[in-house]
Amino acid sequence: MEFLTTNYAPIMFAGLIVFLLLGFPVAFSLGACGLLFGFAGIELGVFPSSVMAWLPQRLIGIMANDTLLAVPFFTLMGLVLERSGMAEDLLDTVGQVFGPVRGGLALAAIFVGALLAATTGVVAASVISMGLISLPIMLRYGYDRPLSAGVIAASGTLAQIIPPSLVLILMADQLGKSVGEMYKGAFIPGFMLMGLYVVWVVILAIFKPKAVPALPPEARIYREDNGSSGYTSLAVVMGLSTAVAIFLATHMADVHTWWTGTEVLDVPTDEKIVTAMCGGTFIAFVLASINRVFKLGLLSRLAERVTFVLIPPLLLIFLVLGTIFLGIATPTEGGAMGAMAALVIGFARKRLDMKLLQQALASTTRLASFVMFIMIGATTFSLVFQAADGPKWVEHLLTSLPGGQVGFLIVVNVMIFFLAFFLDYFELSFIVVPLLGPVAEKMGIDLIWFGVLLAMNMQTSFMHPPFGFALFFLRSVAPDKPYVDRVTHKVIQPVTTMQIYKGAVPFVIIQLVMVGVLIAFPGIVTGSLDKKVEVNMETVNSQMMDALQNEESYGDPDNNPFGEANEPAEAEGAEPAASDAAEGGYGSDDPAKDLLQQSK
Repeated sequence: MEFLTTNYAPIMFAGLIVFLLLGFPVAFSLGACGLLFGFAGIELGVFPSSVMAWLPQRLIGIMANDTLLAVPFFTLMGLVLERSGMAEDLLDTVGQVFGPVRGGLALAAIFVGALLAATTGVVAASVISMGLISLPIMLRYGYDRPLSAGVIAASGTLAQIIPPSLVLILMADQLGKSVGEMYKGAFIPGFMLMGLYVVWVVILAIFKPKAVPALPPEARIYREDNGSSGYTSLAVVMGLSTAVAIFLATHMADVHTWWTGTEVLDVPTDEKIVTAMCGGTFIAFVLASINRVFKLGLLSRLAERVTFVLIPPLLLIFLVLGTIFLGIATPTEGGAMGAMAALVIGFARKRLDMKLLQQALASTTRLASFVMFIMIGATTFSLVFQAADGPKWVEHLLTSLPGGQVGFLIVVNVMIFFLAFFLDYFELSFIVVPLLGPVAEKMGIDLIWFGVLLAMNMQTSFMHPPFGFALFFLRSVAPDKPYVDRVTHKVIQPVTTMQIYKGAVPFVIIQLVMVGVLIAFPGIVTGSLDKKVEVNMETVNSQMMDALQNEESYGDPDNNPFGEANEPAEAEGAEPAASDAAEGGYGSDDPAKDLLQQSK
C-alpha cells in the first residue's frame, strides 16, 4: 500500500496509457482515468476529498474562456473559404504563373498552401482542396507520383504552423500565454518552413528534371492576342508592389510616429511584413482596377488575373493577422471578422448557398464540441494528477536529464515526435504540454519559443506514415483506380497508398530539420516578439515610500506650505475637522471624497 501511495502519479499516468491503448476515445479516457484515480486516491488518503470539489469550478472556467472562441471562428472561416472556390482560383492562377518552369506546379502548390494556411488555418480544407484540384493536373503532365502526393500533403500542413493556426491557439491556452504573441513568434518560422519546401523542389528540378516537368505551351491559357505570355506586364506590377512594400517596411516606425503622434523607434518584424505586404498588394489592386475600368490595356491578362485573384486571401490575411499584430483586435475578434469576411466572399462569388453554409456550421460545431470534450477530460485528469504531486514527479524526471536545457529540449522533441505517430495535435496539446510547460519555465526557457517549437514538431503528426491525418485526407481524394483524363484523353494510373507514404518521408525530414534550426537559433521566434518592459522593483518601492512620507506630512505646518493658510481659518471660527468629516468634506474617513473636495 505504501508503494501505491508513494508512486501514485506515475501509476496514474500508466493507467491513462492503458486506457488509450485499449482504444477508448481520448476525451473519455482522460475523464474516466481522472475520476477513477481521483476517488481511489481519496479512499487511499493520497489527497483530501476537497480535491474533487474543485472540479466544477475548473469546468466552468473552460466554458468562460474567451480565447477558445477563436477555434470555432477560424474553423468556420476555413470551411467557408474551402467552399467559396478561392483555392481553385489560386491553384489555377498561380499554376499558370509558375507552370513554364520545371517544378512550377509543385511550387504553385506550396505557395497556395501557404496562402490557404494564412487564411484558413485548417489542414483538412487545404489538403482536400489541393488534392482535388492540383493532383490531377500534376498527374496529367507527368509529375513524379510520390513527389506530387508529398508536396500536396506537406503544403496543406503549413496550416498547423502559419497563423491563424488552431494548434497555436491551444498551445497558448495550455501554456498560459497570449495567442497574439504565439502568432507573432510562429509567423517567420512558418514561412521559413515553406522556403525549405521550395528549396527541395528546386533541388529536384535541377537534379531530377524528369520528375518535375514544365507545363507544356498548349496548357498555358492566359496569353495575349499576339501570343505573348504577358510576363513583362506582371513583372512591372510586381516590381512596383515590391518597391512600395520595401518602402513601407523600412519606414514603418515613421508611419507609426505620424499615426500616433508619439515617437516610435522600433516595430516588430511580423508587423512590418504583414503591413508591407498589404500595402504592396493595394497598389497592385489600384493599378489593375484603373486599367480595367478605363480599358487602358496597360496590363496583360495574366497580370490582371493574378492581381484580382490574390486580393481576397491577402485581404483576409490583413483582416485577421494584421489587426491582431497591430493590436487593433484580439485573436477572438480577428477570427470573428475573418469568419464574417469569408461568408461575404462566399456569397459574393455566388459559390455559397444555405445548404453549404449549413454543412460548414455543422462541421464547425462537431470540431468545437470535440475540442471541448477533450478539454473537459484533460482538466479532470490534470486536477487529480496535480493533487497527486504529478508535476513534481515530471519535473524531477526531466530536470535530472543530462545536458541542461539542450538535453531537455532534445528528449522532449524526440518524445513528441514518436507520440505523434499515435496522437494528433489536439491530444498532445491537452495531455503532454501541460506537463512540460511548468518544467520548461522553471528551466528558464521562453514559453513562446517552446510552444512554437512543439507546434513545429507536432506538425509531423499529420505526415507520419502510416497514421498521418494529412495522408488520410489525401488518400480520400486521390484516384485509387485508373481513369481517363478529360483533357489529354489518356489513361491515368491510380496513386497508391505506398506512393503517398514514400512522398511524405522527405517532407517529414525537412520538418525535423526546421525543429533543429529553431533549437539552434531561438531568435527566429523571440526576435518577432514585443520587447519586454523591465521594471526595477527597488525604484518602485522607493517611489512608494516617498509618496507615503509625503502623504504623512501633508497638512503639517512645518512641512506643508498650506498649513499656515489653514490656521487663520481656524482662528476665524471655521468648523473643526470633526464637522468636515461628518459632512464628508476634507478630513473625512473616505480618501476619495477628500480628493474630490480638494478639487472643488
